[in-house]
Amino acid sequence: MKQFEYTIRDEIGIHARPAGWLAKKAKEYSSTITVTKGEKSAVATKLIALMGMGIKCGDTVTVTVDGADETEAFADIKSFFESNL
Repeated sequence: MKQFEYTIRDEIGIHARPAGWLAKKAKEYSSTITVTKGEKSAVATKLIALMGMGIKCGDTVTVTVDGADETEAFADIKSFFESNL
């Protein structure tokens, strides 16, 4: 299991479009990718669950990657967050 913390920089936060991109990216891997903010968490492949977390600009989330391809998935997802969120 690998994890990182990230502070959202997108002005709108994780809204429909970036949540869709994240879900699509997460589906490329067999590992389970989970986004956690406070007491709420969602599997990154679940678009509605991600949007329902209400993640806004300035919020810090913890991203956990666990599974067979976690090393590759971790690097790719971390890069995705840095480039898009």
